[in-house]
Amino acid sequence: MKLVLFDLDNTLLAGDSDFEWAQYLIAKNVLDREVYEAQNQVFYDQYKDGTLDIHAFLDFQLRPLARHDRAQLDAWNRDYMETRVKPMIAAKAQALVNQHLEDADLVAIITATNSFVTRPIADLFGVEHLIATEPEQMDGQYTGKVSGIPSFREHKITRLELWLSERGLLWEDIQSSWFYSDSLNDLPLLQKVDFPVAVDPDSTLRAHAQNAGWPIISLR
Repeated sequence: MKLVLFDLDNTLLAGDSDFEWAQYLIAKNVLDREVYEAQNQVFYDQYKDGTLDIHAFLDFQLRPLARHDRAQLDAWNRDYMETRVKPMIAAKAQALVNQHLEDADLVAIITATNSFVTRPIADLFGVEHLIATEPEQMDGQYTGKVSGIPSFREHKITRLELWLSERGLLWEDIQSSWFYSDSLNDLPLLQKVDFPVAVDPDSTLRAHAQNAGWPIISLR
């Protein structure tokens, strides 16, 4: 069985969907610019340099979901997809996904960004399988909390193994595995797969990929 995994932000997307979702809500005056914009940038910088406290970030990122009803959130999300996400999808990224959808047994996007933001993006790419951080819901409304284990750093492996087990599979059942990512935060999973690929990588991942002899590609 051939398994192909893609990170999303700054890998398949030429940008970060988590960061842009907060910026979108700020631009719509849903979030207070003075309070949220600086903090959004701080969390983004921490993510890029590998120091992010994922639970502190998720408290910041998921809290706004609990303040608005689902219909309003979905309406904003549709507009966000048109105005912010679609311009971040390059033809090379879609072509690479299409290639693997044709020749792999399983293709999945695996991302730390929450599924409210990323499920529609996976659908745009034509990828059925999504492993993302899950926002908690009660009676169809978001609570502002996370459900289960965030899909971040080494816990991407945990979430991947849980996802495989739900399909009656073990890691040992995978004959060949690929993972495409841009980020130093994904080193644990990159080191686990058979074929790690650095995509427009940050400086730390680029240096590691060069030392390890991993392919380095650009989708921009």
